Amino acid sequence: MTTQRGPAFAALLFASSLANAAGPDAAALLKNIDASIKAQWPQLETLYRDLHAHPELAFEETRTAATLAREMREAGFTVTEGVGKTGLVAMFANGRGPLILVRTDLDGLPMEEQTGLPYASRAKAQYNGAETFVAHSCGHDIHMSVWVGTARALVAMKDRWRGTLMFVGQPAEERVSGARAMLEDGLFTRFGKPDAGFALHVMPGAYDEVQWRTGAMTSNGTSLMVRFTGRGGHGSDPSATIDPVMMASRFVVDLQSVVSREKDPTAFGVVSIGAIHGGSAGNIIPDSVTLQGTVRSTSDVVHAKLESGVRRTASAVAAMAGAPEPEVQLRGGVKSVMNDGQVTERAAALLTAGLGAKARIAPAAWTAGEDYTEFVNAGVPSFYFGLGAHDPVKYAQASAGGAPLPANHSPGFAPAPEPTIQTGIRAMSLAVLSALETR
Repeated sequence: MTTQRGPAFAALLFASSLANAAGPDAAALLKNIDASIKAQWPQLETLYRDLHAHPELAFEETRTAATLAREMREAGFTVTEGVGKTGLVAMFANGRGPLILVRTDLDGLPMEEQTGLPYASRAKAQYNGAETFVAHSCGHDIHMSVWVGTARALVAMKDRWRGTLMFVGQPAEERVSGARAMLEDGLFTRFGKPDAGFALHVMPGAYDEVQWRTGAMTSNGTSLMVRFTGRGGHGSDPSATIDPVMMASRFVVDLQSVVSREKDPTAFGVVSIGAIHGGSAGNIIPDSVTLQGTVRSTSDVVHAKLESGVRRTASAVAAMAGAPEPEVQLRGGVKSVMNDGQVTERAAALLTAGLGAKARIAPAAWTAGEDYTEFVNAGVPSFYFGLGAHDPVKYAQASAGGAPLPANHSPGFAPAPEPTIQTGIRAMSLAVLSALETR
């Protein structure tokens, strides 16, 4: 499917939309949005529980994509499946106006859910050659439910706006590779280059709050792998070996001096090691040990310094042990999601008017990474925002030093679905309407 809209025409329409300083009536729009939420909630709740109970790993989201495709066709969208392997694109044209992208991610995580919910996932899949549980412990099931609910709300309000909606279901966000796969599959050449884009992510926060920032909203991210090779032997005679366990241990500790001593202390930057693999028994010193981790920052300068520090520290540790040069891989880099000034200003104005003090500027950029940035870097001015997911009372208690709440990627992560999804639909619908031609 293609659109017959030249870039000059699209730019003119979008500039006209942004220039409408008075903006639409937030209260009137919210009345329509809330009516849609009330009408569709039973179906949305069923959808959410189904998605939560049946997560799929990156580039394996066939059931998930088929479920969303069915929902979007029922809502009146024209749907194309199999974009970027397991992604989908749903289009809804409603007169002359800007082309607006709305993205959701589809994939789950290779981990076991421990929420105790009656609809908890018990799904399993193969991951790195072994069977693993799969869970929506990052909230993508919330995102998809908001995505579908927003689509229905906007269609129900089609007499209030003009333009074309491009709802994108993106695979493999957890592997930060799904957005690139969709672009390489001709997303913008086949369906049109959007004039603005919108996406959200659940975050630690109260379920009635949304947050955003102009500029960097997420962090740069790079995956690291370091393999130290030594000389194995008996644990009772370490002098006859070159111990890679010792090298790995020293590397984990010494690496933190790069963070604490080499980067600007006021700039965000971390290097975390999340996995160490090596050895088979307590009395055997292995030949090699492999470490995996992540490098995160919001500054390209800091990021380059941290990556350099990983390489230097690994080489120095091996040299100290008289071992061969280690294997170091830094790959899969993703840049910060950068919110566009104009799109953010217009969306923020409507969100503030509609949601009041519960819609506000985030105090800092997030430490997590996100491959929605691929769409931004491909030239789509965007607004990416956070959606709280916890009970406000419990979140306030946790923020005041009480028992911490399970966060994203925790096996106990359990958003409050009804208020979180409903706030998400309100916020995303208002944000999208801020970029459409309103009547």
